[in-house]
Amino acid sequence: MKKRFYLFLFSLAFSLPVGLTQAQEIALQLYSLRNEMKVDPVKYHQMISDWGISALEGGGTYGMSDTEYAKLLADNNLKVVGVSADYNQLTKTIQPIIDEAKKYGAKYATCYWIPHTDGPISLDEIKVATALFNSVGEQMKKEGITFTYHPHGYEFAPDGKGVVMDYMLKNAKHFAFNMDVFWVAMGGGDPVKMMKKYKGKFPQLHLKDRKIGTPGSKDGHGDVETNVVLGSGDIDIAGLIKLAKKQGTKYLVIEDESSRSVEQIPQSVAFIKKNLEK
Repeated sequence: MKKRFYLFLFSLAFSLPVGLTQAQEIALQLYSLRNEMKVDPVKYHQMISDWGISALEGGGTYGMSDTEYAKLLADNNLKVVGVSADYNQLTKTIQPIIDEAKKYGAKYATCYWIPHTDGPISLDEIKVATALFNSVGEQMKKEGITFTYHPHGYEFAPDGKGVVMDYMLKNAKHFAFNMDVFWVAMGGGDPVKMMKKYKGKFPQLHLKDRKIGTPGSKDGHGDVETNVVLGSGDIDIAGLIKLAKKQGTKYLVIEDESSRSVEQIPQSVAFIKKNLEK
């Protein structure tokens, strides 16, 4: 009975009106406020709402009970639309991930990292991950959840005429992609070209701009302080938003890992809104 009550509260939170929305919704990856949430999660959830964001990628309740967190979301017209899917958990049982998504009413579950030796990932490792993702993606579809993978830059080692990442993109039959455009660029890829070549495979985009002059990295690591306000770096964020509109991308997710995220996020929201109106 208690579990049903919690589920009711979460579903109530997500059924509340959040204002008029466009085909593309602006979302926030809560990792952007990882340090701030440790100090005052109530204050920063309210701030997110004040920025005009209603959709969140998250999971976890910041020390609150399920009931308390559901109320915090509802009070601020916020909804969790995506949860994380740990790779190691995927190799065991996906039920905890499904349960987590359903608790929030989230329709997306994203794997953010494939375990591998530090540096570029091998084609063999990508093949194993692709087979796993197709398997779990097919299972999650039956539960109304879309499984997505978040490239992290280590997938862009040369492979024939292309890169290792091409194998996954070509063979993703039961899963899609939550493309982090910053990390694709860091690995040497072109996010715009990728979206054009593999149309319809990107229901989510992690929009993260990169300071001009930042050196690339093929190991998935980099300086988070190179995250800048959307539209002020060297990634064609405006072009990506235009493609997102054409292809029906659902969520434009802001992820700002820098120490300036509180200052930069509202400016990035304004940039996205301006481009969505074009």
